[in-house]
Amino acid sequence: MKHLKRFGAALALCTAMSPAMAEQFTAVSFGGAYGAAQQKHMLDPFMEKTGHKILFENYSGGIAELKAQVESGNILWDVVDVEVIDLERACSEGLLEVFPHDTLPPGDDGVAAKDDFIPQALANECGVGNIIWTILYAYNQDTIKGGNPNSINDFFNTQQFPGKRALRKRPQVNLEWALIADGVPKDEVYDVLSTDEGQARAFAKLDTIKNDLVWFDSWSQVPQLLNDGGAIMAQSANGRIFDAIQKDNKPFEMVWDAHVYDLDVWAIVRGSKKKQWLKSSFVSPPAPSRKVACRTWHTARPVSLHTLTWMTPFCRNCHPPTWMKA
Repeated sequence: MKHLKRFGAALALCTAMSPAMAEQFTAVSFGGAYGAAQQKHMLDPFMEKTGHKILFENYSGGIAELKAQVESGNILWDVVDVEVIDLERACSEGLLEVFPHDTLPPGDDGVAAKDDFIPQALANECGVGNIIWTILYAYNQDTIKGGNPNSINDFFNTQQFPGKRALRKRPQVNLEWALIADGVPKDEVYDVLSTDEGQARAFAKLDTIKNDLVWFDSWSQVPQLLNDGGAIMAQSANGRIFDAIQKDNKPFEMVWDAHVYDLDVWAIVRGSKKKQWLKSSFVSPPAPSRKVACRTWHTARPVSLHTLTWMTPFCRNCHPPTWMKA
C-alpha cells in the first residue's frame, strides 16, 4: 500500500519486536480530541501488534515541566509531542535528544523522508513533524451580540461586539493578531514584529482590549469558556472547536481570518533511558490503522505530502484551502 511506511514514520515512535523483547515507555501529548485520536489510531494498535506498553499522559504544552525533569535528572517522560515554538527553545536549551532524520524509513514507493515530508517537519534536529494545525478564534452564536464576527478586527472591536475575549497566556499569535488588527499587512507582520517599535505597537493594540480579556493556559479550557459565558470569543486550536461542534453540538462558529499555522513534533526527552531504542526504532504502526487515522482521526493536516490523498472530502473541508496545497 503506497506511502504507508512513510506516513507511519510521522505518527509512531517504535518498531515491531517480539513480546519477549517488549519495551515500556511514556509518551506525552495534549489530550482532548487529538490525544484520543492518537490513543485510538496509533498507540493502541501499536501496542496490540508489538506487545510494547506505552504509558500515555496529557500536558498543557510549554517546556517548564520538561525543563524541570531534565535539570533535576528525574526523567519521567520519554517522548513528548511539542508545538514547534516550544521545540525551538527546548532544543536550543539542550532539553531534547538530537534525532537522526536519516534513520527514518522511506515510503513503500521508495520516497525518502526529506522528499516526502514538508520541509518544516524535519527542519529541527531534535524532532520529527507529526501534524499541521491552526490557531483561530471562535464565538458562541447564542451569546454573541452585534452580529457575526468574521475578521480579526472584530475580535478587537469591543463596541460592536461587547463582552469578554479569551486569549492563551503566550505572546505567540497574540502579537501577530494585534498588528494585523492595527493595520499591518499580513505579509509584513514578522518584519514589523522583529523591531522594538513593532512590538510596542502590538502591545499597545492589546491594551485597547485589556479590560475585556480573559487569559487561559490550556486549549482544553476554551470550549468551557465559550459554553459557560466566560468569554464570547476565544482563541483556540481548530480541533478543539471542531470537536465541540461535531460531537457535542455546541453553537460555536470558527473564524479563520488571520489564523496562524502551527506544527506538532515528536521529540525524545534528553536523558531518557529509552533514547537509544527510540532513536533506532522510529517507524510505523500497523498499516490499516494509519490510513483510517488519516481519514478520520482529527482536523489536522498530515506532514507527509502524499498522504493528503487519503483524507476524505469531509476532512478536507474541515481545513482552509491553503492547507491542501503542497
